[in-house]
Amino acid sequence: MKKIVLLIILTVQIFAKLNIIVSIQPEVEFVNKIGGNRVDIDLMVEAGSSPHTYEPKVYQMKKLSKADLYFAIGVEFEKSWLDRFKNQNRKLKIIDLSKDINRTFNNRELDPHIWTTPLNVKIIAKNIFNALSTLDKNGTTYYKQNLDNYLKELDKLDREIRDILKDVPKGSSFMVFHPAWGYFAKDYGLKELAIEIDGKEPKPRELIRVIKEAKRAKVKAIFTQPEFSDKSAKIIADTLKIRVIKASPLAKDWANNLLNLAKAIAN
Repeated sequence: MKKIVLLIILTVQIFAKLNIIVSIQPEVEFVNKIGGNRVDIDLMVEAGSSPHTYEPKVYQMKKLSKADLYFAIGVEFEKSWLDRFKNQNRKLKIIDLSKDINRTFNNRELDPHIWTTPLNVKIIAKNIFNALSTLDKNGTTYYKQNLDNYLKELDKLDREIRDILKDVPKGSSFMVFHPAWGYFAKDYGLKELAIEIDGKEPKPRELIRVIKEAKRAKVKAIFTQPEFSDKSAKIIADTLKIRVIKASPLAKDWANNLLNLAKAIAN
């Protein structure tokens, strides 16, 4: 009987998955790529919500109380909630996925949208690997193989994006409502023009300035997010006779989302 009980305990320990919480949808893909079948993942910011203003639900706080790891990525709501998460679960390990990434400024603050380029996600993937292999040493070989495979995928994605944008002149501008694509623009030699002023809709005088800037830059389309109002974007688009394109950095299919963004810019 004791042998059976011991066998059951060992089996549970061997196959027990790490319980992981992530802030935003793209992280689900990143963690799945490295953690595979050794992790269970729960998402904090639900579809259609903004990570700038999100407040966790009661059921999410309950899941958090049993989690092993929280992968923070630098989005705004984390500033006021990470300490509360730690108080909710003293054993919770909070990992900063922005570690070793060269952060840039946007609207006088560090731009949190670090996941919008494959080059940054390669660093994020390595941070995920380090955290998982530290907590689950038995899975290190498995995680390392997954990491190596994913790094190859990310290199391939980077080449595909560069190929799509090869005929776009360096320094070309694309217009967005919310400045979420700064790292993408930087890595691919583009310039992001934002309509939003310090997180707010532009006032009439500022809107006129933005329209003039868009004309000078020969902007062909405006990218907006479903998480934000596109009222100002539509006014600019109507004035300049250009398209409004929905493109969210929080999209579930992260890799195809970047490819579609590159195609929209190239066209």
